[in-house]
Amino acid sequence: QVQLVESGGGLVQAGGSLRLSCAASGRTFSSSAMGWFRQAPGKEREFVAAIRWSDGSTYYARSVKGRFTISRDNAKTPVYLQMNSLKPEDTAVYYCAAADTIRYIENLREYDYWGQGTQVTVSS
Repeated sequence: QVQLVESGGGLVQAGGSLRLSCAASGRTFSSSAMGWFRQAPGKEREFVAAIRWSDGSTYYARSVKGRFTISRDNAKTPVYLQMNSLKPEDTAVYYCAAADTIRYIENLREYDYWGQGTQVTVSS
C-alpha cells in the first residue's frame, strides 16, 4: 500500500505564500506523475498542478499559472507546491495524488493514490 501525506497548509493573508509538501511511503512504486488538486466547500475537486516524471514536464491550471510551482528535488524527496501571491479564492483542501500510468494529466480519475488533504485558508 502506498501512502501520501500532505503537510504545510495553514492560514495566510492574501498576497502571502505557503509551501505544501507531499511525502510518499509504503511499498516501493514507480509513478508516472504526481499532482495537486484542491476542493473548496460546495465545489468539485479540481486540478491545480502536476509533474510528469518521464520528461519533467509541469502543468498548471490557468487560475494558478505564474503563482504556483510544482517541484521535486529527486526521487527520494517530497513533491512540493510553492504557492505565492495567494488569493482568497485559493482557499480549499489541497490533495496530493500519484498515478501509476497517466494519459490526461489533469484528469483526477487517472490518479491511483491520494493523500488525506491539507487545509489552506487565505484571508482577505
